Amino acid sequence: MLTAMPKFYNGRGESEMNITIYHNPKCSNSRGALALIREAGHEPVIIEYLQTPPSRAALAALVAKMGIAPRDLVRVKEAAYAELGLEGASGDALLDAMAAHPVLINRPIVVTDSAAKLCRPPELVRDLLTAV
Repeated sequence: MLTAMPKFYNGRGESEMNITIYHNPKCSNSRGALALIREAGHEPVIIEYLQTPPSRAALAALVAKMGIAPRDLVRVKEAAYAELGLEGASGDALLDAMAAHPVLINRPIVVTDSAAKLCRPPELVRDLLTAV
C-alpha cells in the first residue's frame, strides 16, 4: 500500500501537490529527477528504496497507478535478474523478486496524488509536475 504523503504549502499558504520519489542517490537519473522537482519549487518525500524497500503490496500499487506491467519496472541489466532466472517470469514472480531484491526496481519512480511515473529520463518528471 502506498503511504500517505504530507501536504506541502507554497509561500502563499496554498496547498501544493504531494510528491514522493523512490530515489537512489547513486543514480544520475534519480538525482536529475530530484533536482527538477526541487527546481520546480517542490520538496518531495524521498524514499531511498534500497534502505527502505517498498513492500510487495506497495510495488503492486505503484505498478497499477503507473498503468504498466511489473516487467516494465524491473532493471533487467542487474546481475540479480539473470541470477534469479527472471527472463520468463510472471508479473507476480517479478513483484516477489523486486520486493525481496530492491536492486531490481528501476528508478526513479515519482508519485503524485494523481499519477505515478518511472522518470527515465529524468525530464519525464515535468509531465507529472504540470498535471496538477
